[in-house]
Amino acid sequence: MNKQNTSVMASAEKRTSFIGWFGQALPTFAVLTLLAALAFVGHHSGWSMPKFGALFGKASDQKDDWCDEHGVPESICVECNESLMPKPKSTWCRAHGVHNCLFEHPEFAQVKTAPVFSQGDLDSARRALDLKERKENTAGCKTHLRRVQLASDEVVKKMGLKFAVAWPDSVVETVSVSGEIMHEQPRVAPVSSTVSGRVWHVTAKGVLGKKVKRGDVLAILDSAEVGKAKAELLQAHAQMNTRKATYDGLQQLGTAIIPKARLLEGELAYREAAIRFAGAQQSLINMGLPIRIDPDKNLSTEDLTTLVHFFGIPPEITAKLDARTTTANLISVLAPRDGVVSAVKASSGEMIEAGRPMFVVTDTSRMWLVLKVRSEDVPYLRIRNEETGMPGQRVKFRPDGANRDFFGELTWKSTDVDEKTRTVQFRAELPNPDGMLLAYAYGKGEVYLRGRDARDKMSDIEKRFGVNQEESAILIPTEAIHWEGDCHIVFVRDKNFAEPDGKKVYHVRSVRPGVTNGSNTEIIAGLAKGEIVETKNSATLRAELLRNNLGAG
Repeated sequence: MNKQNTSVMASAEKRTSFIGWFGQALPTFAVLTLLAALAFVGHHSGWSMPKFGALFGKASDQKDDWCDEHGVPESICVECNESLMPKPKSTWCRAHGVHNCLFEHPEFAQVKTAPVFSQGDLDSARRALDLKERKENTAGCKTHLRRVQLASDEVVKKMGLKFAVAWPDSVVETVSVSGEIMHEQPRVAPVSSTVSGRVWHVTAKGVLGKKVKRGDVLAILDSAEVGKAKAELLQAHAQMNTRKATYDGLQQLGTAIIPKARLLEGELAYREAAIRFAGAQQSLINMGLPIRIDPDKNLSTEDLTTLVHFFGIPPEITAKLDARTTTANLISVLAPRDGVVSAVKASSGEMIEAGRPMFVVTDTSRMWLVLKVRSEDVPYLRIRNEETGMPGQRVKFRPDGANRDFFGELTWKSTDVDEKTRTVQFRAELPNPDGMLLAYAYGKGEVYLRGRDARDKMSDIEKRFGVNQEESAILIPTEAIHWEGDCHIVFVRDKNFAEPDGKKVYHVRSVRPGVTNGSNTEIIAGLAKGEIVETKNSATLRAELLRNNLGAG
C-alpha cells in the first residue's frame, strides 16, 4: 500500500514539473515563431514597408485608380506624377533664411498675379532680422519639397480645416519692463533761507499742493541778521553823505586856500565811506534783498530808512502793517521756479536755521520713468543721441491702478548692472501736463523696438530719421506655423484650389517668423499678401505629411 502511494505521488510531481517548464518556455517559443513569420514576409516583400492601404485592410478588388501612398486618385496625384504640377527648383535664400524666397522668386507665390515687392518691403524685412536674433531655418531642410494633396472638398470639411488669408498690417515689437515714476531732479527745488530766524508768516502760496510762479512769496522770516544788515546800510549811507559833502566843500575852496594833502584826505575818506556803503548793500543782496541805490543820487537817510524798512515784502502785506510798530527785520522766502509746492517743512513761529529746507517746489510738467531692464534685452534698446539728434526709443507705461497709458522717450542708460537684481537702469522722460503721473508710483511698461501704439503720434524728428515705422508686415494666425525640427513651415493652398477643377494641393512653404502679437505672428519672409494658409486643424496636414513620408519607405 505504501509503495502504491509513493508511485502516485511521483507521477503527480512529474506532471507538475512538466507544466511549469512548458509555461516558462511558451513566451520564448511565441517570440521565435513571430520572428520566423516576420523573416518570411520580409524575404518575400523585399523588406519594404507595406502601403497604408494594405495595413488598414483595403479590399484588393477596389478599382486601380487610387494612390494608397498619398490618399488620392492616382490619376490626379501630383506627387506621383509631377508633370501634373511641376515642382519649382529649390533655392536657399541666405539673406532671409528661407527656401524659395518670394523676394527673389515672386513667381512661386500662390496667387493669381505674381506679387511686386517694393524696397520698403525689403527694408522692413531687413529691420526685423537685424533687430534681434530670430530662430533660424536650416538650409538642408527638405520638408518644403513636399506637397500634401486631398481628394476633394468633402475631405477638407471632414478634416475640419480652416484657412486664413495672409494680410498686411502694422506690427508692434516691444520689450516688457517694470518701472517707477520719479521727479525729474533738475525740476526739484528745495527752498531755504540764507539767514536764520523765526517764521513770522506763511503766505497762501506756501501751502502744500499750491501752484506757484517764480518769485512768489511763500513765507516771511523775522531775522535779526537782516535788521543788522539794514542798520549797517543806513549808517554807511549817512557816513558816505557826510564825507561826500565835506569833500565837495574842500574842492570848492581849492588848493589855494587849503593844502593839497588835506584835499586828498577828504577824497580818501569819501571813497572809504562809499566802499562801506557798497559792502552793506551787497550784504543785503546776498541775503536775498536785491536793493540797488545809486550813490550819486541825493537820497536822504530818512528816505532810505523808509525804503529799506519793508524792502522785499509784497505790497499786499505791507499795506496792512504799521511801520512804526512793525520790525524791520523781515525778509521774504521766495519760490525759485514755477511748479507745485510738494513739501512744507516750516510753520508760523518756528525757528529756522540758515540753509534748512522750508519748502520744496517741483515742476511736475515732465517726469522721469526709471526702468529696470533685463541684461539680455539691453542690446536692443536705444537712448537719445544728443549729438545727432536721433531720438530714443518710445516707451509706453501704465502706473498701477491707472486707467490710461503714458508715452515717452528713452534718454539715459546706466553704466552699471544692479548687483542684486542683475538688471540695468534706463530712464525715460514722460510729459505730464495734466499732473496725472505721481512720483514713486510703480507700474509696467513696454519699450517699442519696432512699430508703435496707434495712440502715440510720431514726432517730426522720427519722421525725418524714419524710425519705428512698420506699417505693412505680413501677419497670419500663429496656429498655422509648424516647427519641423529644422525649419518653420506653413501649408499654403494652391492658387487654383478653389476652382471647380482645381486640385486640392497644399504647398509646404518654408517661412521665417517674426514677432507674435496676441494670436497672430509676423512672417518676415516666405509669404506674400493674399496667399491662403491653413490654420485650424492644420496639424492634420502635418500628420498626413509624416504619413506620406512613412508610406514612401
